[in-house]
Amino acid sequence: MSIELISILVLFITFFALLMLKVPVAYSIGISTTLSLLLNIDRLPGITTIAQRMITGIDSFALLAIPFFVLAGEIMKRGGIANRLINFAKSIVASLPGGLAYVNVLASMLFGAISGSAIAATSAIGSIMTDRMEEEGYPRSFSASVNITSSTTGLLIPPSNILIVYALASGGSASVAALFIAGYVPGILLGLAIMGYVAYVAIKKDFLRGERAPISEIWGYFKKAFFSLLLLVVVVGGIVAGIFTATEASVIAVLYAAILALVYKDINVKDFPDVLLTSAKTTAVVMFLICTSMAMSWLFSFESIPALMSDFLLNQFSNPFVIFFIINIILLIVGTFMDITPAVLIFTPIFLPVVTELGMDPVHFGIVMVLNLCIGLCTPPVGTILFVGSGVANISVSEVIKPLIPFLIIMIIVLMMVCYIPEISMFLPRLFDL
Repeated sequence: MSIELISILVLFITFFALLMLKVPVAYSIGISTTLSLLLNIDRLPGITTIAQRMITGIDSFALLAIPFFVLAGEIMKRGGIANRLINFAKSIVASLPGGLAYVNVLASMLFGAISGSAIAATSAIGSIMTDRMEEEGYPRSFSASVNITSSTTGLLIPPSNILIVYALASGGSASVAALFIAGYVPGILLGLAIMGYVAYVAIKKDFLRGERAPISEIWGYFKKAFFSLLLLVVVVGGIVAGIFTATEASVIAVLYAAILALVYKDINVKDFPDVLLTSAKTTAVVMFLICTSMAMSWLFSFESIPALMSDFLLNQFSNPFVIFFIINIILLIVGTFMDITPAVLIFTPIFLPVVTELGMDPVHFGIVMVLNLCIGLCTPPVGTILFVGSGVANISVSEVIKPLIPFLIIMIIVLMMVCYIPEISMFLPRLFDL
C-alpha cells in the first residue's frame, strides 16, 4: 500500500472517528489533517506547512465581509426588526387559511435575508411566532417545523455568509456577486414550496384565518418595515451594479443597521460593547473553521483527491444526471453530521472539478451545494437549526421530527429542481451578465 493511500485513509478515518467522539468539527479537521501531514513529512518542507496553509487560507479580502455581516446580523437580532417584519407579513397573508404559518415563513425569509443568518432568523422569528401560533390552535411542533425549514432560505437569499465562503472555496471560479444574485430565485422558490405545504395542512386541519387587513393598515406596516427591507436593495443592488464589493457592502450593512437600530431606539449605545463581543466570538468560531478546513482542502489537492474522485465518477458513470444525483446523495449524508461551513470548504474542491467537467456552471453548483447542506441543518444528529428551533419553541427534538419530515421532503424536491433545471439559478446572473 502506497504512502499516499495510507495518508488518505488516516485522514478520513481519524476525521470521522473524532466526529463520532463529539470532538468539535474544527479540532477534528485540524487534528486529522496534522496526522496525515506527518505521514508525508519527507515530501513536505516541514510540519509548519499546516500553519502556513491555515494562515494563507484566510488571507482573503473577500473574507472580511464575514465579520461585518455577522455584526450587522447581531445588531438586527437585538433590535425590533423581527417584530416589524412579522407585522408587515401578517398584514399581507394572515387572512389566508393558516395565515400565521405563512407569516412565519415570510418573516423568516425576510429576516434571514436581511440578517444573512439562518440561526438569527430561527431564534428571532421562532421565539415570537411559536407562542402567537399556539394561541390560535397551531401545534408547537408544527410551528417549529415551519420556522426551522423556512429559516434556511436566508442562506440562499443574499447577503449570505456561506455563499462568500463558497466563493473562496471555489478558487475564484464563482464570484460573490454572481452567487448573491443566483440565490434569489431558489431561495424564494423554497419559501413558496414550504408555503404550499402549509396551505395543504391548513385546509386539511381547518386552521383559523385572520381578518383581512385594509390597505391603509398594510401601508402602515410597510412604512415601518421599509427601511429594514431597504437594506437588501442597498447591499445587493450596490454589489450587482458594481458600486462596491461584497466586503465594502458588509461595512455599509453594519453602518446602516446601527443607524437604523439607534433611530428606532431598538438598542442603546451602551449595548454595542456586548454586541461587538458576541459578534467577535461568532466570527472567531467561523474563521477557525475556515482556517482548518482550508488546510484540509490543500491536503486534498496535495494528495490529488479531487482528481481521483473526478476520474472515478467519470469512469464509473457515463450519465451526468446520475453523477449529479450521486453527489447530491453524498452531500445530503455529509450535511447530517457536519456543519455547513466546513462541509462547503472541504467538499467544494472535491466535487467542483467533477461537475465543471460535466458542464455545470460553478455558480449553479454553489447554489445546489448550499441548498443541499441546508437540509442537513434541519436534521439530526448535528442539525444546528433543528436544535435552535426546538429550543426557542421549548419542545424536544423528538417532538419536531415527525411534522418536520414532509418539509424535508419538499426541500429535497426543490433541491432536485434547482439541480436539474439550471435556469432556476442561472437566469438572473445571465440577465445581469455576471
